[in-house]
Amino acid sequence: MKAMLLNSYGPEAQFETSVMPDPVAPSGHVVVKMAATSVNTVDTMIRTMGADLPLSPALPAVLGMDFAGTVVALGDGVTDFAIGDEVYGCAGGLMDLPGALAEYMSADARLIAHKPKSLTMREAAALPLVGITAYEGLTRAGVGEGQTVLVQGGAGGVGHVAVQLARHFGAKVSATGRGADQMALIEGLGARALDFTTQKVEDYVADHTGGVGFDMVFDSVGGPNMKNSFEAAKLNGQVASTVAMVEIDLTPAHFKGLSLHVVFMLIPMMHNFGRQTHGDILSVLAGIADAGGLKPIVDEQRFGWSDVGAAYAHLTSGSAVGKVVIEL
Repeated sequence: MKAMLLNSYGPEAQFETSVMPDPVAPSGHVVVKMAATSVNTVDTMIRTMGADLPLSPALPAVLGMDFAGTVVALGDGVTDFAIGDEVYGCAGGLMDLPGALAEYMSADARLIAHKPKSLTMREAAALPLVGITAYEGLTRAGVGEGQTVLVQGGAGGVGHVAVQLARHFGAKVSATGRGADQMALIEGLGARALDFTTQKVEDYVADHTGGVGFDMVFDSVGGPNMKNSFEAAKLNGQVASTVAMVEIDLTPAHFKGLSLHVVFMLIPMMHNFGRQTHGDILSVLAGIADAGGLKPIVDEQRFGWSDVGAAYAHLTSGSAVGKVVIEL
């Protein structure tokens, strides 16, 4: 099969076209013919940092975590899928798991689900990592009908999905962003848009929660912004963070009695722990999408086999709007 290999790591590392043996489907796995794969920030970090990240695969490496495609082979014990099924998932591209930047990929059947019928392959490939992350953060915090939710980074890959899911769960959603394009995107998803460059936390908490604070804050920005999340949450409120790699004073969280949920959705892949949870979440997300409650935003620029490096560069440039997808 054709595959895009990385033979070195670093900021200048290039993807090279290569020919590799077709994968097989061991017990509990399927082989999927790739239709599309999306680029996530963690993919770009692996390419750049390599061995400095404990989840990076050994070289030569085939990256690509998210994908959508068609099942072409079944391993022993696989009963939930059949040859010809259209599926999607996040199942490789790290440690010893082969990635999606290839014609075919062997994937653990517990990490995939049937593709939403309402989404194209390109759209479906954009959803798994960000969808699972957003779902985990919101459900751990118990988001439900009538609650107030603030999504920090509502125009980002995880954030724009969190906005839609929080609204699906019945919450009243506000989201931060900046600039006219991000404000329009957030409002188009049905949330109240807050420009963090012009509005202080204390002001939008006063304006939109009567000074009480939000029931739940979903922080997809992280770093120093977590202080803003603590400030925006109500007493005994919930904060979920997808970027908690930061040294921070938890005193404000202590005095407000906040519950902090750290979401790192790669754990099932890295440790072979609770993998079926991801397949189950993807099935739920497919149902929400087919009911009209969820649609990933895909950047309008299109990439193919010859543009893999350009797709990674487009994401890291900060100019992408929505998820960057490579069609295979």
